[in-house]
Amino acid sequence: MLSSNCHEALNQIEQFGLGKKYQMITFGCQMNEHDSEVMAALVENLGYVETVNPEEADLIIINTCAVRQKPEDKVASLLGKFSKLKEKNPNLLLAVAGCMTQQQELAHYIKERFPFVNLIFGTHALPRLPELIKEAIRYKTVVVDLSEDYSNREGLPVVRRTFYKAWLPVIYGCNNYCSYCIVPYVRGQERSREMDNILNEARSLTAKGVIELTLLGQNVNSYGHDLPKKISFPDLLLKLNNLDGLERIRFMTSHPKDLSVQLIDAVSRGENICEHFHLPVQSGSNRILNQMNRHYTREYYLTLVKKIRDKVPGVAITTDFIVGFPGETEADFNDTLLLIEEARFDNAFSFFYSPRKNTAAAALPDQLSNELKEERLQRLNNLQHRISEEHNKSLLHHEVEVLTEGNSKNKPELQTGRTRTNKLVHFEAKGLKPGKLVKVQITEARTWNLLGELKGD
Repeated sequence: MLSSNCHEALNQIEQFGLGKKYQMITFGCQMNEHDSEVMAALVENLGYVETVNPEEADLIIINTCAVRQKPEDKVASLLGKFSKLKEKNPNLLLAVAGCMTQQQELAHYIKERFPFVNLIFGTHALPRLPELIKEAIRYKTVVVDLSEDYSNREGLPVVRRTFYKAWLPVIYGCNNYCSYCIVPYVRGQERSREMDNILNEARSLTAKGVIELTLLGQNVNSYGHDLPKKISFPDLLLKLNNLDGLERIRFMTSHPKDLSVQLIDAVSRGENICEHFHLPVQSGSNRILNQMNRHYTREYYLTLVKKIRDKVPGVAITTDFIVGFPGETEADFNDTLLLIEEARFDNAFSFFYSPRKNTAAAALPDQLSNELKEERLQRLNNLQHRISEEHNKSLLHHEVEVLTEGNSKNKPELQTGRTRTNKLVHFEAKGLKPGKLVKVQITEARTWNLLGELKGD
């Protein structure tokens, strides 16, 4: 059943988009990608049809990210280019949405610098998109919605880009307030979805042929703490594990301070729960971790890694690093390199520190130069790349289960897919459709991917 919130959104919809096209441009995390799927569905219910060509578009929505400076710069550059499109087609509707625009100062910046933008709205206004578009068309002026109200997201339509896998949010927002992070300010406080709503959506997806679900949340380990009924994330995982037709369950992201023994046990017990933990550590220095407000030590983190590896054979552990946090010394950075050597991550997503306005870290002294941050980032990446390649080489001549995703982007003559541990595999196979679980024997290992031969039928 659709929620009252969804009925309200759909009742606002008129087919004034018939015969028109839209383009959706997304920056940032998996939650942003899912938000774009929801916005695409709301827009398509207005009658719009998707295009990848901005020259054809009657509506362009840019879903922004605010975690680092680089995606914000890309948005500004993109809007500069779109000013020419607006000159050619004054009726083109330009909308900027998401985490960047949830911040009053940045929304004001966009409105002042790019006055041709028609619609500016934040993360909480997403369910009101149909009405906002309608207002922008009707009043021929910029419409701004930076509401702080957390609109109910249940029952909103979604356009899934693949038929065999899907994102499934389980918790919105974040309560952690890491000193470098803007997310709690733009996504709001943690709000868990009711378990029944999650299970019903999962059943609906599997009935449509989805065999892999990725559970999303800024911190999935916090799931359930705010619900009236006592429930935990491991409880939810094991419930989903029993659903007919569901072959793979992934989840991200896990905050180390909240990762429980019960969660590790659930991954070990659940035959459909993938053996992969994404566990952001950010730094290997206890002094820097304290400055970051992460609420754990390197020793505690390494103990978690050991518990995971002892309990879940063949597990892959990936992580995030922030290099060049304010005041980071060479000794602090060396602690991070030593942690990498000890933890031996399968992969790491690493970035140098980017000050976010109004966060605690932005006001800290001893901000490091970009040159030093880039030099340290390169050293970290060189070390992690070596370890990633060693992990991949350990799979040589082994058979792995791969979920096929279609032709490789760089080598279309090859098929591509991912293992349960989220490793990318390329292999030769003719006529193989996406969404199939196949066995592949690994014949070559590289830093970023694996090559293999299809086994069996």
